[in-house]
Amino acid sequence: LRGSKSFTAALPGETERNGHGLGYKSVSVGHLEAPPLSPSRLSLGRASSTATSTAAPEQGRPRDYLVLAIFSCFCPVWPINIVGLVFSIMSRNSGQQGDTDGARRLGRMARLLSIVSIVLGTIIIVLYISLSVRGNPSS
Repeated sequence: LRGSKSFTAALPGETERNGHGLGYKSVSVGHLEAPPLSPSRLSLGRASSTATSTAAPEQGRPRDYLVLAIFSCFCPVWPINIVGLVFSIMSRNSGQQGDTDGARRLGRMARLLSIVSIVLGTIIIVLYISLSVRGNPSS
């Protein structure tokens, strides 16, 4: 079955009675008008992405941290840094398509994974060097 963009909604004005005391009017999605929300009806949940993006001025295109992700690929924590590189590329693609919220979110994840990869890689390299020097007393 193919979905339709029309449905039945109770709207003030030109409504008909359906026999149960409820008014209805069949309208399409493009013709709906939402009344403005009063402050008492605002949601207590997280603000929508459109509300947060209009509150702060646009600061250019979001960062994708591609250089950091490529640098982290030289660390010996390959599953994490490869995933960070993938997130960075996805962030760049989202930014080019105009999805700034998605690009920021993916960029932050790429930055986090790259930093974790660099820190863990540094710890692994330091442990390897210290254990190899300790194991070889002639050095």
